[in-house]
Amino acid sequence: MLRIHFTSDDLQRIRLARQPEPMWEVVCSLCRLQSHEGEAVFGKWRRHSVTRLSRPDSGLLRTVLRPLVPLGPYIPDFLTPAEPEVDPEGAIDTVLRTSPQRLRHDLTLLGNVTALPSWTSELADGKRTPLHRLGRALHGYFETTLAPVWQDLRSQVDADVHLRVRQLVDGGSEALLRELPTARWEPPVLLFPYPADRDLHLAGRGLRLVPSFFCWRRVLTLVDQALTPTLVYPVQRQAPGLLAASADDPDDPALSALLGRTRASILESLADAVGKSTSELAWTVGVSLPTSSQQISILRAAGLIASQRDGKRVLHSATRLGRALVESGEHQHKDALSLLARPKRP
Repeated sequence: MLRIHFTSDDLQRIRLARQPEPMWEVVCSLCRLQSHEGEAVFGKWRRHSVTRLSRPDSGLLRTVLRPLVPLGPYIPDFLTPAEPEVDPEGAIDTVLRTSPQRLRHDLTLLGNVTALPSWTSELADGKRTPLHRLGRALHGYFETTLAPVWQDLRSQVDADVHLRVRQLVDGGSEALLRELPTARWEPPVLLFPYPADRDLHLAGRGLRLVPSFFCWRRVLTLVDQALTPTLVYPVQRQAPGLLAASADDPDDPALSALLGRTRASILESLADAVGKSTSELAWTVGVSLPTSSQQISILRAAGLIASQRDGKRVLHSATRLGRALVESGEHQHKDALSLLARPKRP
């Protein structure tokens, strides 16, 4: 059981990451590759990733990263910096700037739970050659397995962030904590099922919440309690085949369905909204409830909106791609979406 102890100051210092954090997605996805968990969500991505990683030029990824991220009870903290970068390049650079003291500490802990190859002793000393190999492996892994699906991954995280913001606005920080996956809020302690028995005392430092697509079923946190308190939790997933499909077919034919005034109006109304229900969108756009539901389904299939359940309601929000389309239209031409919606002349 993981027990996170809050003070009144901590409840006012909850921070929510607005974007997926590359290194957490790297380590969580490496764990998903080593298990058969979540087949419906990760199965196709896993099979395609394994195929790509089996190529002759991908040996570095297997020999360097797999030993550092075993499917087990411990992931070295240096791989997921407490003050992260949201850009993959910057995130990897932050890892490579880890001090020898931190490397030695974390690799010693890892060596206590799993056998490590001999080259990690040089990595623990901060030697340039193993750090260079680690950097190449991280870049290669990200480009091979995560870059092809990153846009859809970000859309799923975006939708979850909108849901958490709505919970915070409607019910405050305690409502947000209560609704985290697998959470049990017994003030002033937040409890989660966990493979080890741990207590995390925030002591006024607050808590960083990090939504992750590849995190599965249970939360994760940093081992070193001196670091910034961080809780990684699995997002509420919608359309589990979306991520898998994007790895196969980046040119989604559903986008061709976005030639209609109603869909353009729905997308515009969601671009700046935290989340709206189907009935709210029907009222806003001026269409019937069945029509609103049908147009929402088309937009969601195209990856332009995402839907999340919030109690008895389902709330819809524009994804990053959807907002980018609206913003592009606003910058280039005020009536861009309206022009798209006009029927073509024969």
